Amino acid sequence: MEWLNMHVFAFWYDNAIFSPGGSFDWVEVKAGNTLVAVIWLIGALMVGFSKEKLEDEFIANLRLTSLLWSVWINYLLLLVSFIFIYGFPFLNVMLYNMFTILIIFIARFNFILYRNSRMAVHEE
Repeated sequence: MEWLNMHVFAFWYDNAIFSPGGSFDWVEVKAGNTLVAVIWLIGALMVGFSKEKLEDEFIANLRLTSLLWSVWINYLLLLVSFIFIYGFPFLNVMLYNMFTILIIFIARFNFILYRNSRMAVHEE
């Protein structure tokens, strides 16, 4: 996957990890993780916030409550992570933490929507 390597103009970094040549230099990075994250975020935003066929007050309220739930759960998980995870693994937790709000929001919104659609079919 050599085509995923990119040259990035690194400025203000004086560390050998980021820029071995000095403050203003080109460094080679692997862009695979960046591309996957960008594509995933765009897709998750489209899935999470696309308009439903029937967009009414119930759907708007469901979106709001699902977003509120996802933020609460995300920060609860972050609080637990602050208490129990230290060092370099905490960076992985922070990386995944960026995505958990969208994951929890999409999961809860679609679960409640599915459950209410099944209840409506059983009432008829």
